[in-house]
Amino acid sequence: MEWMEPRSFAVDVPAGSMRGGGSCYQKRLKDMAGQYANAAVFAQMAAASADAVVYEVTDHRPSQRAGDLITGVTRMSPGDVAGEYFMTRGHLHGVADRPEMYFCLAGKGVMLMEAPDGQTRVLEMTANTICYVPPCWIHRSVNVGPTDFVTLFCYPADSGQDYDIIARSNGMRLRVMKTAGAGWETIANAGYQPRAQSSGRARV
Repeated sequence: MEWMEPRSFAVDVPAGSMRGGGSCYQKRLKDMAGQYANAAVFAQMAAASADAVVYEVTDHRPSQRAGDLITGVTRMSPGDVAGEYFMTRGHLHGVADRPEMYFCLAGKGVMLMEAPDGQTRVLEMTANTICYVPPCWIHRSVNVGPTDFVTLFCYPADSGQDYDIIARSNGMRLRVMKTAGAGWETIANAGYQPRAQSSGRARV
């Protein structure tokens, strides 16, 4: 029998990357249209700095088989759009009962989560914090600090990602905003459209 080859990877925390994983992608400001509440300010920022990197991911994807794992590192730049902190697009796993683990390597962020019935959880993450995202929770990382927010993640290789579930509801139920003194708070997303509970269960 031919066995898969074990691997090890070096994580460069200052650079916010994982070396040798074989996969890398970036999301630039121009790719984040429709994510922020203040569309006018976003349009101005995107026109001036369309190619500014909001976040980048380096990862290792050995297969898409159940029982295997995908692991990698995300580096998110600091910044905000009219007070709404930089964030990832967010997703539900395509196979919704797949969990995910995040380990904060540097910076300060929050994991914004939403269950199929609309319940929300917001967990703050700083260096050496582990965040567990249970099955069926939509999740999004947000950088609420003044420096890069760097996390290591790991999830089942057959999980897949459903990004459209957020778009169909015009975002997540909460937005993460800057407060006086460089703090953060959550506010209701005024344009949020509640999703059917079945949306998170149909893929289980």
